[in-house]
Amino acid sequence: MAMAYKMATEGMDVKEECQRWFMEMKWKKVHRFVVFKIDERSRAVLVDKVGGPGEGYEELVAALPGDDCRYAVFDFDFVTVDNCQKSKIFFIAWSPAASRIRAKILYATSKQGLRRLLDGVHYEVQATDPSEMGFDVIRGRAQ
Repeated sequence: MAMAYKMATEGMDVKEECQRWFMEMKWKKVHRFVVFKIDERSRAVLVDKVGGPGEGYEELVAALPGDDCRYAVFDFDFVTVDNCQKSKIFFIAWSPAASRIRAKILYATSKQGLRRLLDGVHYEVQATDPSEMGFDVIRGRAQ
C-alpha cells in the first residue's frame, strides 16, 4: 500500500499519444471514444483502446473491464429539441467495485493530470457500476 501511495502522490506521466488520440476524436471526428489505462511499471497513462467512427456507446461499455479501472472519453452526438445537431465530450472515470484498492487509489489520484491535458471535455462521469454511466445518464447530462 505504501508503494501505491508513493506512486499516486508523485503523479503519473501522461504519454503524448493520449492527447493526440483525444484531439483526433475532438477535431477530426475519426474516433468515437478513447479508453486510457495506467501502466504501473512505466508509471504512465497510455491509450488502451480506440473506438472507430462507426462504434457506439455499447462498444465503449464493452471495452471497459469489469475488474480494473480505466479512464475514457466519449464523443456523444445528439439532436436537441430544436432539431440542432450537437456533440458533447464526456470524461468517464471507471472504477468498478471488483477492482483492486491499489488501482482505485492510483486512478483517483492521477485523474486530474490527464483531465488537464484533455481540453474540451464538457462533462465528467464517475462510475463504479454500469448503471451509473448508462446511456440514459449520458443523454440526460448532455441535454
